[in-house]
Amino acid sequence: MKTTDQFMALFESIDFDKIIDHPNILIAANFWDNERYCAARTCYRFMRALDDLIDNHKAAHKGISENDRDSFRSDISQWMGMLEEGLRSSPFNNELGYTVEKFRIPLWSLEAFAESMLYDVTHDGFATLADFVEYSGGASVAPASIFVHLAGLQEKDGIYTDPPFDVRRTASPCAMFSYFVHIIRDFRKDQLNNLSYFADDVMERNGITRAAMSDMAHGSPLTPGFRNMMREYLKIADRYRIDTLRMMDGICPKLEPRYRLSLEIIFELYMMVFERIDPEHGTFSSEELNPTPAETRERVRGVILRQ
Repeated sequence: MKTTDQFMALFESIDFDKIIDHPNILIAANFWDNERYCAARTCYRFMRALDDLIDNHKAAHKGISENDRDSFRSDISQWMGMLEEGLRSSPFNNELGYTVEKFRIPLWSLEAFAESMLYDVTHDGFATLADFVEYSGGASVAPASIFVHLAGLQEKDGIYTDPPFDVRRTASPCAMFSYFVHIIRDFRKDQLNNLSYFADDVMERNGITRAAMSDMAHGSPLTPGFRNMMREYLKIADRYRIDTLRMMDGICPKLEPRYRLSLEIIFELYMMVFERIDPEHGTFSSEELNPTPAETRERVRGVILRQ
């Protein structure tokens, strides 16, 4: 069977309507061998649990009180200590520990992610764009690096060795492209859940307050300053998009076809949202910016057919 035919057979097995958490990552990882796919699910399930714990609390309580901050700090410190002790404190952590050991998951990625969660607990948003970019190194680059690491692993007789490239440097541009696209796409949903990822200095430069951001998310007219801010963020995302294409040109020849395909798919799925962002006339609603499962399915089909 030709490689494209194999990919199409896997494609037909994916139920796009049922992929909810980390949809782009798990759609792309469906084309991997089953062991690596399960490794990705284990890592992301663990990180998602920690992320949701904090975000759900903010959504329910409109922030985090000082007492709750202390509790979350303790939880995250315990989690980070567990990383140092070998991830052996519960059945699920045993699963994560096994995955980290077998697939040589870089511990820095889990530690950086935990640090970003600690930032979420101890800060209310981002004073500057530079603060957001630094935070993204844990919140976005770290999870993306796990994906790129798993895609680039070299395997022989069931033994894995590290990818033939720097994982963090390779993952960074696509992770940052996807994250900027992500926060633009989810502007309304995040605001309604008491989450804000837009930097105060950028908002201030465009004459926007946090209260105004909340009002617009709840239905007030989008201001010219808001649209100008979205132009700025879209330009930043575009620079990372160009860097991603250059990086992929460099590493894709080093990857097996199915792992190369997975990187192309995840990039194209974020491109679907990027192409929908219209700072001039857009409403920035979820319906406007989120592709339907059917549209996602067709985009993935197109990526496969051009292999």
